[in-house]
Amino acid sequence: MPSVHTLELPSGVLEYREAAPTGHATTLPPVVFVHGVVVDGRMWESVAARLGAAGFHCYMPTLPLGAHRIPWGADADRSPRGAATLVREFVAELGLSEAILVGCDTGGAICQFALDADPGFVRRVVFTNCDAFGQFPPQPFRIIFGLLTQRPLLRPLIAGPLQIRALRHSALGVGLLITDPDPAYTRSVFDPLRTDPAIRDDFVTFLRAIDRRELAELTPRLSRVTCPVSVVWGLSDKAFRPALGRRLAAVFEQAEFIEVANSRTFVAMDQPEALAEAIIAISRKVGITTE
Repeated sequence: MPSVHTLELPSGVLEYREAAPTGHATTLPPVVFVHGVVVDGRMWESVAARLGAAGFHCYMPTLPLGAHRIPWGADADRSPRGAATLVREFVAELGLSEAILVGCDTGGAICQFALDADPGFVRRVVFTNCDAFGQFPPQPFRIIFGLLTQRPLLRPLIAGPLQIRALRHSALGVGLLITDPDPAYTRSVFDPLRTDPAIRDDFVTFLRAIDRRELAELTPRLSRVTCPVSVVWGLSDKAFRPALGRRLAAVFEQAEFIEVANSRTFVAMDQPEALAEAIIAISRKVGITTE
């Protein structure tokens, strides 16, 4: 089982899960996972177990995106760029500059913000189904998030109806993102929003800071990233269509597009073996060096 730690960074305090390699020492690069909104570091554990058996050291931070337990706080930069700063600080504090960075959903956009700020802060990158260009966020979540930011009276009710499994697993909830959701997990990630006003405030403030135009301008700039990139895309995803993944892959000089059948947005939960194999494959690739 992964160990759980707390790390104080200049931009906030993060909980993170750490899964060491099982059974042998390794010189393989570490892996840092970046999730999206209203999930936490636990979503990566099936992938991390497979990577641990192959000799990888995995780090699964829980970013302050709605399923966190430690408030980000009103003094923080509670925006996609602020979350990207947390990711870069996490990598720097733990000495993970040789890491493979893996992002999904909103976390994929956060990885893009982090790479825009410093294209060389990690050595390899894996994107699974995620926001890119002007799709930030996809429908129907754009409408749902808009209601939450514009209608304050709705905020205390954010997670209440989602205690009902049928609603939580519907196409307006996690059912759009996961083929076969685990009811205990999907219920637990909404608990902080339901019970803690400070977490709700963090979440709504982050949603309010999302600007589709900013990501639309940023994603093409990632052509400056010269490390190996893999785009691992679930083909059954109705939120992030395969055409978006192919367009994202085309931005990078060194990028491979990998199709994953029978997977929606959360490839890590739908097809963990496929994602683990892609991470193992990219670990063998060497980035471009320039004089």
